[in-house]
Amino acid sequence: MFQEPHYTQTLSMRVSEVLADIGVDERIVLKRRRTWLLRESMANVNNQLWNDNSYIVYYFGSQSEGTTTMGMRSDTDELYCINIFPVIQDWSEWIHGEPNYLMIQDNSVSPGYCLLQLLRPDAPLPADRESNQYFFRDRTGKVLLKQFIFPDEYFHKFSLHGPARVEQGSHGYCDRDIVIALHCKTWPQQARQWLDQQGEGQWPSAEMKQYCSRTGCFVVPVGCRGSEHEQLEWRISTSLAERCLMLNLNITQIRCYVLMKMVIKSFIDPQFEDVISSYMCKTVLFHCIANSHFNIWRENNLLSCLLLCLYNLHYSIINENCPHFIIPKNNLMRGKITSVEKTNILDILNNIINSAGVALLCIKCDGLGFRLHFKFYNLSLVKASKYISGHLLYDIAISCSGASLISSYSLKNKRPNEAVQKLTTCLSKISNIQYDGLYKTACQLLAPRYCTTLGSVLASINIDQHNIVSANAFELILLGWFTDAASSKLKLASILFCAKEIQKADLALSIIEKYYDLQVVEPVCGCYDFETEALKQEFFATCDSRNVDTIHDDMVSCVTFLPCEIHCVPTELRYEMIRSSPGDRIFLTQEDDWMDNAVVDSLPYLYFLQYKVYSHLGRNNEKQSALSKLHRTIITEPNLGHRETAFNILGKCMEQEVQDIK
Repeated sequence: MFQEPHYTQTLSMRVSEVLADIGVDERIVLKRRRTWLLRESMANVNNQLWNDNSYIVYYFGSQSEGTTTMGMRSDTDELYCINIFPVIQDWSEWIHGEPNYLMIQDNSVSPGYCLLQLLRPDAPLPADRESNQYFFRDRTGKVLLKQFIFPDEYFHKFSLHGPARVEQGSHGYCDRDIVIALHCKTWPQQARQWLDQQGEGQWPSAEMKQYCSRTGCFVVPVGCRGSEHEQLEWRISTSLAERCLMLNLNITQIRCYVLMKMVIKSFIDPQFEDVISSYMCKTVLFHCIANSHFNIWRENNLLSCLLLCLYNLHYSIINENCPHFIIPKNNLMRGKITSVEKTNILDILNNIINSAGVALLCIKCDGLGFRLHFKFYNLSLVKASKYISGHLLYDIAISCSGASLISSYSLKNKRPNEAVQKLTTCLSKISNIQYDGLYKTACQLLAPRYCTTLGSVLASINIDQHNIVSANAFELILLGWFTDAASSKLKLASILFCAKEIQKADLALSIIEKYYDLQVVEPVCGCYDFETEALKQEFFATCDSRNVDTIHDDMVSCVTFLPCEIHCVPTELRYEMIRSSPGDRIFLTQEDDWMDNAVVDSLPYLYFLQYKVYSHLGRNNEKQSALSKLHRTIITEPNLGHRETAFNILGKCMEQEVQDIK
């Protein structure tokens, strides 16, 4: 069946070229992976700094695998692993003093699932307690942990979908699926046979399996549909092992998976949404790679590889059985497909398979079919790589900006000296984190921001007490000088102005303006989700050759002052710290903590500070120029996150103009 004529090799090459044009090539796949794994590392570094590592965040799925495109708008799969509940599979693993949970994986539990039995913390013995909202005592006396999810107060904007909390993407943001899980350090008993199996493809390798076995497993609060213990079962997840498998695929295998998802999205989802999941496609791909010779997975054989996968998916649907790749007794299609859906989906897949690739011309996602038509006429369209690179860089900048929110929440209501102590402790922790790779990069991105904040808090104390800024404060602020295009530099200028070092503030502002490229630099605000307009074309043009962790030239965060930095803030901006009344606060959530700070976009703040400095220096023409630039920026800059604050400070400038006239 798969000994295709010569034209399929030509079609395979054209499809491969089109996929490369829309960003499915080695370079962009690696850039996507680095972006999301770096964001994961940044989240966990911040967690260690502020939350004592009570949980670990993982980004799984298409984004971190690099198996998506701009047009697919894949959601982000976030797993929060709670560290305070040890899960064990053998009594010998019991930990003294902890609330251990023993995985029960006997014949009474569905394959791929388990029950969690509570054990005593003082001895390796079963716990004894009555049923309540957290535990269920069965007829044999075992105390079993009930499924639980994040409380509603933490995720008020999320809807419940299986074990996940789902937030619908808005304003150009992707959907988010957040799952809570517990971790077991040992490899699941039900998957131990997989470690010794080997198919024709000799994949995964022995080294990969050895690594997978060290990742242990997660347990997720969802039961097997229709099971006797559905409300008590926890699904066994091997997501870390599967990530390892995905990161070891070659580019043809990745392209094959992307095409499978596009086929499902284009031909099946419009009629039968969510019946065939991308996870089923991934599982089918794994089986095909493991059971076929490795040399078929070549660029000029892409169409045959796709047909092989679709044929195996077709076979799984006929039998209503898609075996989990690592735990084969777990049927992913159990109870997921009705007889009507089965008949229609099989017909759709038959038509696609029999079209020998012609069906790909009908795929609208990312303009795949349209681009394929152009390829056959040797015409080319704009490649997506620079746009993908730009958005990935923007995502990293958002994560860096979001780090400020975490520190803001942790320093909320702290007195200046307490904030200094907390920030000093955080910087000490960062210096002691013994990690290489992305964790090290995450620390290098975050540390300068905390240095700037610490320096600013110290400067606020200095100005309040002596109206002069210490050398230590300046030194810390300068360590954050290259955080981005302007925000940390503007903090220094603001501090100099508030310390009445007007000439030095003027010099700092002139340097900032000189190197702020208005045609390239994009403002970034991580305070809240808001609708952004298209980013600048010149910004995209600079991004394609850049690494995802080099954000200091082309991005600029908003400038944030905490209440403990109040003496570094001009009077006009201090009112921003009291924008909500006591009555309003009952409606605010943790996501609104930024509202207790003075937050302003960098470019308007640059011109506002210039206006204030030039007023003090009596340079009226330059003062009027700064006022005009402030007004023009508020009107023309599309992606300001705090436009209302910019209008407020513009209003204060206009009030001063009226007073000057009088």
